[in-house]
Amino acid sequence: MSVARLDWIAGAGRPLAGELEVPGDKSVSHRAIMLSAIAEGVSEIHGFLEGEDTRATAAIFRQLGVRIDAPSPSRRTVHGVGLYGLLAPESDLDCGNAGTGMRLLAGLLAGQDFASTLVGDASLSRRPMARVIEPLRRMGASIESAPGGLPPLRIYFSNELQGIDFELPVASAQVKSAVLLAGLYARGETRVREPHPTRDYTERMLAAFGWPIRFSPGEAVLSGGHRLRATEVHVPADFSSAAFFLVAASLVPGSDLLLRRVGMNPRRTGLLAALRLMGADITELNPGEQGGEPVADLQVRHARLRGIEVPEALVPDMIDEFPALFVAAALAEGRTVVRGAAELRVKESDRIAVTSAGLRALGADIVEAPDGAVITGGRLHGGEADSHGDHRVAMSLAIAGQLAAGEVRILDCANVATSFPGFDALARSAGFGLRDA
Repeated sequence: MSVARLDWIAGAGRPLAGELEVPGDKSVSHRAIMLSAIAEGVSEIHGFLEGEDTRATAAIFRQLGVRIDAPSPSRRTVHGVGLYGLLAPESDLDCGNAGTGMRLLAGLLAGQDFASTLVGDASLSRRPMARVIEPLRRMGASIESAPGGLPPLRIYFSNELQGIDFELPVASAQVKSAVLLAGLYARGETRVREPHPTRDYTERMLAAFGWPIRFSPGEAVLSGGHRLRATEVHVPADFSSAAFFLVAASLVPGSDLLLRRVGMNPRRTGLLAALRLMGADITELNPGEQGGEPVADLQVRHARLRGIEVPEALVPDMIDEFPALFVAAALAEGRTVVRGAAELRVKESDRIAVTSAGLRALGADIVEAPDGAVITGGRLHGGEADSHGDHRVAMSLAIAGQLAAGEVRILDCANVATSFPGFDALARSAGFGLRDA
């Protein structure tokens, strides 16, 4: 999947105000398509993220013989084929830029009675898959990769998978989910233990589709031999997408913004806790539940932020939000220290290096560490910053542009559409100064 080059110009806008509803949660949307496809019956998905990553996952299941209708934007009707009803694909399965899609599909496809090949774009083809391959091979899967454990992944027919008791060496919801999805097809019990609790989207959704599963923070257990039954899924607004507006409204003087029905999964909202430690003024309103996930409206007002030592216990629960946090830290009073975030080195880009370089180009004081950074707050100036095709870095640099003393040219922003289609228009409606270069 190739996308045309896109650069942005970000500059001072107005105080962020009004009400926004950000797109549906990407992680939940991926899983909703996958489990609906292998469930028995017709499932309805509401709030589906119309992003390139999630559409790539839906397209893959169409290749595997699943009928997926789109009766209206952000809605999907999935005609499930049951656990063993997928058909052998006639060509490679293209995950685009979706690391979540590829890793979870590796687990799901490991239990099929046909071979398949998962490929991705240039960015995804540089992302490591060995952490997924190793436990799946222990379960009996036959998987080959390019040198270094990189995509493409070739998954061959295996006679039967065997459940395992697996302790993750590094906390990763994607690896955990891949093992659990393979466990649906495995003989016996599959147990996954984590060094730190990660997002439990897969566990919650498996339960919603009727699969017996036991889970608590840091552990999940299921056995094969059951069925998934079609259900209705309401996807909450994506906290990671809301994060850019939480940070921007905290930083831009005069802001008072309301974000509607944001997913508040406790394994996802570490940034909220970190921002509050920095002095952010964020209030949770109208708490409820949507699609098995906790949700709330978030009201955020401008506040003076101060640097903190980010508690390492929060790191697994905010791993996707660190580019936005780096911007907050670069504009806060004092020093912010991030440790224990080595996972950032192997995301869509090396997010520590790319975010740090982008902000340093605008005058930020950032010293990198292998697993984090030390950021001393100050002022930013205009200039040119390269996102290196990382969607979250691009959107974070757009926040920096709102506070910089001069316009900021942000390079290579096209991949924003993978997770947050329409970000630029929504940001402008809230008050951002942002346009195509």
